[in-house]
Amino acid sequence: MLRKNLEMSNHTNTYGLMARKFDPTDFQDASIKRILKKLSDVERAVLPEEELKEYNNLLANMETNYSVAEACRANGSCHPLDPDLNQIMAQSRDYDEQLFAWESWRNASGRILRDDYKKYVQLANKAARLNGHADNGAFWRSLYETPTFEQDLENIWKELEPLYLDLHAYVRRALYKTYGPSRINLKGPIPAHLLGNMWAQTWSGIMDLVIPFPDATQVDATPAMIAKGWNATMMFKASDDFFTSLGLLPMPPEFWSKSMLEKPKDGRNVVCHASAWDFYNRKDFRIKQCTVVTMDDLITVHHEMGHVQYFLQYKDQHISFRDGANPGFHEAIGDVLALSVSTPKHLNSIGLLDKVESNNESDINYLISIALDKIAFLPFGYLIDQWRWKVFDGRISESEYNKEWWNLRLKYQGLCPPVARSEKDFDPGAKFHIPANVPYVRYFVSFIIQFQFHQALCNAANHVGPLHTCDIYKSKAAGKLIGDVMKLGFSKPWPEAMAMITGQPHMSALPLMEYFKPLSTWLKEENKKNQEELGWPDYDWRPQSKTEDTVDFLGMSVDTAGAVVGQWVLLILGLVFLVTTIYFGYNNRTSKKHGKSSSTMDLKPRAE
Repeated sequence: MLRKNLEMSNHTNTYGLMARKFDPTDFQDASIKRILKKLSDVERAVLPEEELKEYNNLLANMETNYSVAEACRANGSCHPLDPDLNQIMAQSRDYDEQLFAWESWRNASGRILRDDYKKYVQLANKAARLNGHADNGAFWRSLYETPTFEQDLENIWKELEPLYLDLHAYVRRALYKTYGPSRINLKGPIPAHLLGNMWAQTWSGIMDLVIPFPDATQVDATPAMIAKGWNATMMFKASDDFFTSLGLLPMPPEFWSKSMLEKPKDGRNVVCHASAWDFYNRKDFRIKQCTVVTMDDLITVHHEMGHVQYFLQYKDQHISFRDGANPGFHEAIGDVLALSVSTPKHLNSIGLLDKVESNNESDINYLISIALDKIAFLPFGYLIDQWRWKVFDGRISESEYNKEWWNLRLKYQGLCPPVARSEKDFDPGAKFHIPANVPYVRYFVSFIIQFQFHQALCNAANHVGPLHTCDIYKSKAAGKLIGDVMKLGFSKPWPEAMAMITGQPHMSALPLMEYFKPLSTWLKEENKKNQEELGWPDYDWRPQSKTEDTVDFLGMSVDTAGAVVGQWVLLILGLVFLVTTIYFGYNNRTSKKHGKSSSTMDLKPRAE
């Protein structure tokens, strides 16, 4: 793999140096200018050979260490992330068991990457500067070709933040009912290990704890998938059927014969994080995923198949244009289809839901299940690259990597670590995209624009009714609209591609807000009824951990609060004893002094 990376870098550098010999302003053709600009930025290939080798080695080491990391118990048994730890986080309701998985994974995966990551940052910044960028974060942002990109994202986040705060307060109340006041503060941040996901990036794993109406219809296809004997291949076939129903392209034979759709049963260590691969020969496209038969993974299947559909659509473009209109477009395509796939109507049509109920309680149940994925994710999708951009430009120093990571998680997500963290830890490295060097703000962008695409495709499909009930299955008009945009690849600036679908060139939060409007109204009413405090004014609150529950105090086992009270009692008793001793000692000394003086005066002769 390292040899192949070096070969690819040499190829990139060779053609990049050739492209730099030309002045793009000498050309009238916009496509030629765009190709020259794309080729001229050779990324890591610009590094001197020895530093390029070091850079590639660092990335390989970090990703390998992440992929083989396991959380081990005191008895010697160890658990990989997939499926063991992810299942604990999603299914266990034992506070300490979840804490074991959360803390042990970070100790095993993140800590060992810290030194390598520091070196990686230095080399990534050097490569970016040699390519004409201020730092590596500036290079990543340049891919969006929007001078106001950072401010645009901040404006969108501010539009969506009230909805997130309402969801956060509602979920915090539900967790309070489960874990009690020693674990949850109704005015504080939520402990990060209680939200059903190793990174608390989505909260669908705790749907059973937060469901508003338990007696109404709940949309979870997992039981039906298991009962009907679904497997990984069937899940990918169902996704392929959805794409082809829109008039889009089927998966080629190479996809089915060469993809890794399940975790290998031969004991090989693999990176289970799902990913899609384009081999740039116009026929070989693959997915690598350790698929589990769940509705969550069915959604992930559609996400990854969206990448491959994009590959197929732009495969005949110039190689420089075989990419998404911007990184967020590539992430959004599969998710747009998943918004239709997850509807009760569609699940019923493919035999994974017995009945479709149309009433307010069922709608709220459905919308909150989607919000636990889509709305809960937004601040996480935003903050990961906020952290990296600040690392790259020096606003976050090497000595404060972990401190600033948790400051951002508190600021945007309202989460806190369940146990004390220090700069010995490197909690960002416990998330795949950090060691794998994958920019993350693309996912935040995709979670915005997928609702813009969804609204436009639903209009093309002549959908009538609330946006969250739309299913574009079998709509050739919707398929043509999205297919024409995918065919463009990177050949046009993304605002032009956006305008082709939505009729306007900007990112907008309005379709997302329309989609969740019924839920937003319900959450506001529910939180008002419960007199919830939005946000986390008790921002420095932390849960009581097991190790903090009891301490040794004068040979007795007492809780921390009891020990503190005991210390104050001892201090007060000590002061009382000291004052009493001084008082009686002073009185005794004074009494003796006065008696001696009287006697002496009696023995002296009177002065005349």
